Amino acid sequence: MGAIEKNLNQVRERIERAAAKAGRDPRGIKLIAVTKTVAIERIQEAIAAGAMIFGENYIQEARHKIEEIDNPGVQWHFIGHLQTNKANYAVRLFDLIHSVDSIHVAWELDKRAAAAGKVVECLIEVSLFQEGSKFGISKERVPELTHEMAGLKNISLKGFMTMPPYSDDPEEARPYFIALRRLKEEMERDGTPLSELSMGMSTDLEVAIEEGATIVRVGRAIFGERRA
Repeated sequence: MGAIEKNLNQVRERIERAAAKAGRDPRGIKLIAVTKTVAIERIQEAIAAGAMIFGENYIQEARHKIEEIDNPGVQWHFIGHLQTNKANYAVRLFDLIHSVDSIHVAWELDKRAAAAGKVVECLIEVSLFQEGSKFGISKERVPELTHEMAGLKNISLKGFMTMPPYSDDPEEARPYFIALRRLKEEMERDGTPLSELSMGMSTDLEVAIEEGATIVRVGRAIFGERRA
């Protein structure tokens, strides 16, 4: 058994234990293997070990990998910051876009998806802290963006994504995960059906699952430390 397969198995076991602790079905939690800067050969190794959803941060890097791997059974998610001028590529390349943070990006995705004859699945990226947060929409503006996106014909809004401030202590992320879950519940009470919460990474996925994550994004615990 190679290192990547071993690491994947360990992450799956962590997900199963966390789900059991929270009284949840682990099958309701998707594992995204984050492959930013990861070589194609190592991604192929992860596919051979059963990983089927991969997350990329940069359009150009992802485009090359997706074309080279050319596996229709694999899903690709975009988890980086999305600029409007890259919306056309994002619509064509990805199964789920995690990082919509403005109505301008949503409009562009909707327009490009309509031209491609498809409906693109999206999450709103929510910034739940002020200092050091470059991307994501503020919590206060989420209801407005949610309602605006719900009216777009070629976008299917599935839920929310967040990234808490980095900490070695997983418990420090819990308030942010709770806040995102409550935001989702609030939108659902207002009549917007949402199924996904993308939150939790290598260090804090257990806490995220306890607080309702349906998608966890894991890179380092699968592929090791990222190369520069």
